[in-house]
Amino acid sequence: MSTKKITPLFNDTYLAVIKSSVGSKLFRNSYAKINGKKIDILENGSLSCAFFASSLLKIFGLIKELHATVDGTVKDLKKFSWRESKKAKTGSILVWEAKKGNDGKLHKHNGFYIGNNKAISNNDKLRTPRIHHRTYGIKNGRPVRKIEAIFWNKKLEQ
Repeated sequence: MSTKKITPLFNDTYLAVIKSSVGSKLFRNSYAKINGKKIDILENGSLSCAFFASSLLKIFGLIKELHATVDGTVKDLKKFSWRESKKAKTGSILVWEAKKGNDGKLHKHNGFYIGNNKAISNNDKLRTPRIHHRTYGIKNGRPVRKIEAIFWNKKLEQ
């Protein structure tokens, strides 16, 4: 009987799961009681970017909690040895500037850098993760949505 040596490939698996999430409805809903009333705080996927990113990060042990906000996710990243970086590497977490959402409020946005100027984040209109340009494209020589922060964790170098 032969024994096979199996070496898990953490980064390859992490990136494959991120890419496989495109189109998934898994991250649309999270419920909370607010003043005694059950509410879908993600509004059926229109506010799901932090929940999407934090869910995948939690699966891989790269943060401690699930989050419904970008700020909560960023605080957790910092506690788990994620460091701000000047340059995005495949697998980095991107945080985009705040923009006005469907509810009229300003919302930051986060997602994953997957290389070749592409990112995956939750699309508020389609309500599922989608692949897009890392700055949502260039308009008049400027990024459509400015990247506010890039986070990297050394565990992704394994």
